[in-house]
Amino acid sequence: MVHLSAFARVLDLGGTFVFAISGAVAAVNRRLDLFGILVLSFVAGNFGGIMRDVLIGAIPPAALSDEWYLLVSLAAGLITYFSYAGVDRLRSPMLWFDAVGLAFFAVVGAEKALTFGLNPVMSALLGMLTGVGGGMMRDVLVNDVPQVLRSDLYAVAALAGASIVVGGHLVGISYRASAVVGGIFCFALRFMAIRYAWHLPTAALSAQRRAGEGPSAEHDAPPGT
Repeated sequence: MVHLSAFARVLDLGGTFVFAISGAVAAVNRRLDLFGILVLSFVAGNFGGIMRDVLIGAIPPAALSDEWYLLVSLAAGLITYFSYAGVDRLRSPMLWFDAVGLAFFAVVGAEKALTFGLNPVMSALLGMLTGVGGGMMRDVLVNDVPQVLRSDLYAVAALAGASIVVGGHLVGISYRASAVVGGIFCFALRFMAIRYAWHLPTAALSAQRRAGEGPSAEHDAPPGT
């Protein structure tokens, strides 16, 4: 069986912890009970990694076979539950914890995909999926539109960080160096997007608005047109 290096495992557990905190914060904000907070912590911290492992054939997934992932997730949930006032003092805590987890998971997801023999393009995409998966499921469970669909440069930041790891692998740079560069770049891109509202181009007019303007447009149209 292929195993992650000690450095990659530390990143994976680090991503699990910070994403689990973001899940716990979301649960507290929705006034879930302690059990709900712990469930959302585990889901947010591990769902992306579980999807990655299933897709690359790392069965059973690390989150289900290594008790450290469960313990780290529960610790994050309990810390948030008992110290929420301290966590909440941070500016937009869920966004920042989410950004850190995104960076950790993007670089470790790409490395694990490469380790299991995936080609560079698929490895970069798996890194992105690892980064966005937990946050997507967290948002779905609290009935929010997933951040990956509405946040500025979310999946793009994860893909950029994962691509740096893949590029480093292709040119023979050590994983430790490429992971540090890729993680910092991913976080920096997400940070700047949050701070300065960077975003990809969007449609000029929503379908809902077009539908709403349809009847009035027809009513205002000159006779015979």
